[in-house]
Amino acid sequence: HLRRASWITSLRTFLARLWPHPLPVAKKQMAIASIGAGLGLMITSLTSHWLLGEVNLWFVAPMGASAVLLFGLPNSPLAQPWSIVGGNLVAGVIGVTTAMYVPYPAVACGIAACLAIAVMFQLRCLHPPSGAVALTAILGGSGVQQLGYQFILSPVLLNSACLALLAIIFNNLAGRRYPHPLAANEPKTNPVALEVPITRDDLHQALENGQLLDIDEDDLQQLLQRAEEIARRRQQL
Repeated sequence: HLRRASWITSLRTFLARLWPHPLPVAKKQMAIASIGAGLGLMITSLTSHWLLGEVNLWFVAPMGASAVLLFGLPNSPLAQPWSIVGGNLVAGVIGVTTAMYVPYPAVACGIAACLAIAVMFQLRCLHPPSGAVALTAILGGSGVQQLGYQFILSPVLLNSACLALLAIIFNNLAGRRYPHPLAANEPKTNPVALEVPITRDDLHQALENGQLLDIDEDDLQQLLQRAEEIARRRQQL
């Protein structure tokens, strides 16, 4: 009887996790992200169409997912200019090469995704939509297959570079620091001595005043607690 009650409690807890927490982001940032993504995709599409005309492909669908990151989460390591350009190039090369030498699409997709993720980690250009670029090179049909390695330059590189450039311009005009990482010669934030405990609600309210961060408040609170423990051990040495 106790086992059954424990199982039911665990099931309820798991089901409760499926209900998403409210996104802690300012309404202004929501509007900026939506408008930026729309404009970025529109201009990238028009530019690619103008340069490539009606010859073969001139736009790839994974750019839609990239736009969500570049304009909705511009502070994420996965949304930086090198992430989209480098990640899509890596995925394109691996996807086209795999399609040429592996005749079974299901096997080719698995191999391409595995290799693309591993290489993107090593080159510091992990970009989730790049996985779709690798699959597009394999499953994109005869039009993509006829392009061969040309697919990497156009439309992949053209789309990626154009969207990254527009993200740099738009995000900075909107008052966001992008690319987000600070350079080595830029001043870093000084350590802050916290004299009061910080709760999850405190973190939620603080996050609501700025851009969307790709981290849950509970995870952020645990991260702060671990950082505090590490700082204490460092002071005791």
